[in-house]
Order: sequence, then structure tokens, then C-alpha cells
Amino acid sequence: MASAAAEAPGAPVPPRGRKSVTGTRRTVAVLFLLPALVLLGALVVYPIGYSLVRSFGNQAGDGFAGIDNYKALFTDDGIRTALKNNIIWVIFAPTVATALGLIFAVLTERVRWGTAFKLVVFMPMAISMLAAGIIFRLVYDQDPHKGVANAVWVGIHDTFASSSAFPNAHPGRQSPLKADHGGFITSTTVHTGQTVTLPLVGVAPDQLPDSAKKAAAAKPEPGKITGTTWQDFTRGKGVGKLGAVDPSEVGYGGMRIEAVKDGRVVASTKAAGDGTFTLPAKADGAQLRLPASNFKAPYNGVEWLGPSLVTPAIIGSYVWMWAGFAMVLIAAGLAGVPRELLEAARVDGANEWQVFRRVTVPLLAPVLAVVAVTLMINVLKIFDLVFIIAPGSSQDDANVLALELYRKGFSEDQPGIASAISVFLLLLVIPVMLFNVRRLRREVRR
Repeated sequence: MASAAAEAPGAPVPPRGRKSVTGTRRTVAVLFLLPALVLLGALVVYPIGYSLVRSFGNQAGDGFAGIDNYKALFTDDGIRTALKNNIIWVIFAPTVATALGLIFAVLTERVRWGTAFKLVVFMPMAISMLAAGIIFRLVYDQDPHKGVANAVWVGIHDTFASSSAFPNAHPGRQSPLKADHGGFITSTTVHTGQTVTLPLVGVAPDQLPDSAKKAAAAKPEPGKITGTTWQDFTRGKGVGKLGAVDPSEVGYGGMRIEAVKDGRVVASTKAAGDGTFTLPAKADGAQLRLPASNFKAPYNGVEWLGPSLVTPAIIGSYVWMWAGFAMVLIAAGLAGVPRELLEAARVDGANEWQVFRRVTVPLLAPVLAVVAVTLMINVLKIFDLVFIIAPGSSQDDANVLALELYRKGFSEDQPGIASAISVFLLLLVIPVMLFNVRRLRREVRR
């Protein structure tokens, strides 16, 4: 009877063990989660807690410093520069990367080879920050023969403004030339039928123009002024004769020569490959001038990693890496946009720009928010690219909080300030993370 009573309807059933929502006993679930919880505590919770405690300690770690370490965040020049640069990073890097990702996603949807283009744009994501930093350190190299950026820039510049082949040329000893507003001019006037020598030195053999040939002594011509401008230097002690054209010496082909009377140019010419030149009779009684344009230093490009451009240059390398990430996420969101809405807008007379601005972008707003917020969190912790790309001379100008944390903690042996920076970084990241979590929960409810 007791057994029958226990099985009667409505009788309470003794619990055999509480279960989770998945049907698994909670004790078993906890046992399976325990290793992950231990790792989470050891690798996340403990470091955060220790950094928080250490941020209130002195440099040696054996005393209490109060909020002095946090005061340094706003008084130390290096940390203030890092904070300013972090603000620049947060504003521009996610914005540019997200905008490029949106443009790439929309445009590649309309071309046949869009998948191949997406693959190429996404490929930098497979490269580590270390490798990307090394790549862009070479790309931004000041030497146009090494740095791709300056090679392109110098090539474009030299297309419209040619540089001189004789930037270091200057008169040697016993030269008839004297300095004149960046160029050189003869001390005396010249006359027709006279042969003039314009010797120079200072150009390395490998920097002479390809058109240069062995120098030749000019021959006098009636009614004209002739002469030679050449590299008056012969290898070997006592071999050459100063002021005279020797067999092994090279002419300054392409050198511009002007005849100047009363401050006015009356005639001009360019030297042949062997350095010889001829001026007409109207140059009689003039001084011969080698203008400053002959000695203009070659354009060496932009100092990409200098103090003024180093942060934008590094942001450019970051965008190169992460624009593909933004493109892939936005393309996935674009695939879920109802096509009938786009077609309806076109039927109503909207052009492609209006469809993009008033239909596509608003529909993609949640995806764009995810991408932008994710990149914001990422750039707040940026370290690798700045540390590798910025040279020592401009690393202070490119400084960011994560790099300053490393420098304070290891290079300058100030662990208290380094811990305060880490806590400050955590406080900066938390609001962005909470915004992202709330937005995701809102999406789930929909």
C-alpha cells in the first residue's frame, strides 16, 4: 500500500539531482567547465586583479602610492601623447576601414570577379601584425630605391619636375668659377673665338648621367664662344693636370650654360655628352653662368615615418590589414538585404547613389555598428604595428597607450604607472564592449 500511495497522482517525486537547461546534471556541467574556469581565472581574472592592486603601489612594490600613478596618466608628456594618438586611432582607423569595407562589399557584388577581389583584399588578414609591420617598415623607407611609397612618389614628381644629375658639383682649385646664388659664374667676361674651360669636381662616378662621355677639349670657332665643362678629377696621384681635360675624365653632359650681361641672360645652351658647348656671337662680352638648377638636390620623396606623418602612415597599414575583415562582414550582411526593397527604390526613380545612401546603408546599419565597434576595441589595444614600423627617432610621436604601457613597465622600470595604464585601457574598452553586448542582445530579441 505504501508503494501504491507513493505512485499515486499528485504525490511529490523526490529529486534525484538538479539538471541544467540542456538536461545535463549541473554537477557534471561544473566539472566539465572547471578547467576552463581555472584558466579564465589564472589568465584573465588574476592579472586584472593584480594590475589593479599594483596600480596603487610605488615603484618598488613595497609601499602604497595612492593615486599618484593615475595622476601621471594626465601629467606625463609621453602618456599624454599616447592618449592623443589613441584618440586619433579610434576616430580614423575604424571609420576608414569600415567605409572601405562597405565600398568594396557593394562594388564587388556587381562584378563577375568579385569573389577573387574579396580574396585578395582579405588576404592581409592572414598576415600577422609582426609581418605586416616589417612589410610596411620597408614600404615607407625613405630611400626611393627601397621604399615602394617613395619610389612611386618620386617617380610621379620626376615626371613633371626633373632633378639634377650634379647636386654635389662645385669648382675645384684654381677654377675660373665663383659662387652665384646657388650656381656658379665666371670671374671674367668671355669673347667670341675664345675657348672657355669650366672645370668642376664633386660628383661620384656612379651618379653621372648615362649620357656622359669622356670629356673633350673644345676647339675655337670664329664668331662663337666654345668651351668644355667636365669632371676635373683623375684617379691616381699625380696623373691628371689641373684645369685641363685629361683622357680619363668625363664631361658633364646636359649641364646648362647661360651667357649673362648686366644681370640678363642673352644666350644659353646645354653641354653635349662630352661636356663641350657652343654659344652664339651675342654672348660676346658676357659672363658664363652655370645656374642653380644644375645643382638642385634630387627629390627624395616624403618622410613617411617622420614626426608629422608617422601616425597616419601606421594607420594606413592597419587599414590595409583590416579593410578585408570589414568587407567580409558587411558583404555577409548585404547578402541578407531584401532585394525587393532595392528594386522598389529603383522603380520609384532613385538613382544608384540614392539607393546606396537611403536604402542600403540604413539596412546595413547594425552590421556597420558591429564592424566599427569591433575595430574600435581592436585599435585601443594596438601595439605591434606602432612598435615595429615607427623608427626610434619618431616613436615618441607615434606612441600609443599599449606601447607606453610596455615602455613604462620594461624599459623605464615603472610597473606602478604601467599597471595604471593597463587599468585605464580596460576602463576605456569596457563601455565599448557593453555597448556591443547590449546591441547583440537587442538583435537577438528581434
